[in-house]
Amino acid sequence: MGDGANGLAETYRRDGFVFPIEVLSEAEAGSIRADLEAAEAEVADDPERSALLRGSVNHLLPSFDALVRNENLLAAAAQVLGPDLLVWSAGLFIKEAHTPKVVTWHQDLTYWGLDDVEETTGWVALSPATVASGCMRFVRGSHRRRIVPHVDTFAADNQLSRGQEIAVEVDEDDGVAVELHTGQASLHHGHLFHASGPNSTDDRRIGVAIRYIGPTMRQRTGERWMARLACGEDRYGHFDLADPPRGRLHEADFERCRRDAAVRRGTLFAGADPSRNSRRN
Repeated sequence: MGDGANGLAETYRRDGFVFPIEVLSEAEAGSIRADLEAAEAEVADDPERSALLRGSVNHLLPSFDALVRNENLLAAAAQVLGPDLLVWSAGLFIKEAHTPKVVTWHQDLTYWGLDDVEETTGWVALSPATVASGCMRFVRGSHRRRIVPHVDTFAADNQLSRGQEIAVEVDEDDGVAVELHTGQASLHHGHLFHASGPNSTDDRRIGVAIRYIGPTMRQRTGERWMARLACGEDRYGHFDLADPPRGRLHEADFERCRRDAAVRRGTLFAGADPSRNSRRN
């Protein structure tokens, strides 16, 4: 979608998203998936480590640190944000085979506590993202709206941390299915209305949501969250820049992710009922 850099940028400005972007070969994506699934097995008996792996995977696995700095993905993100890019976060959205789990209509920037909109999410498919497997759907042009009211549902089948969903009516027929082959990616704006359905296939639907920001951005609270310099330079110093992982599932890397998660939690769940649990899976 979009011919060349200028076409990509124009499509993104008009629609609020662009896809498909060729990021990895199917073999490269398969290798990264195998590394992830081996890591999942290694921490399966530790719920805290499992949660950190899903929420901070690029800080724990060198293969994902390389993915967030993939030259094809960065070239696309730079067309909408410029040459200086930080990875604000990289998390996994996995729908197991034959799962009813969904993501309701929402806008990403609702609860992130960032002071501007210089953000884009690169969503990389490590398995086929189809209508049947629960690919994302985008409402074209909805990024032109500012943040609209959301409600927290904490619904059991909702993959979002608070089960958040837009409190205004969205016409389901307006959703554009963002189908991706293994190794392809999409980019979408932080104000874009998007959602995804259940996975009715025999395979897991594995997506990596990589949130890129320009270094002018900061947390409104003034807290210094951990970020990874992806390309260019950071002349502002609003975040603590992370070094590459020390190893694969290294204890020191888990500890820094643990500290960062504790800092982030206060913002991400601000105003939510503390008795209700996060379900990000």
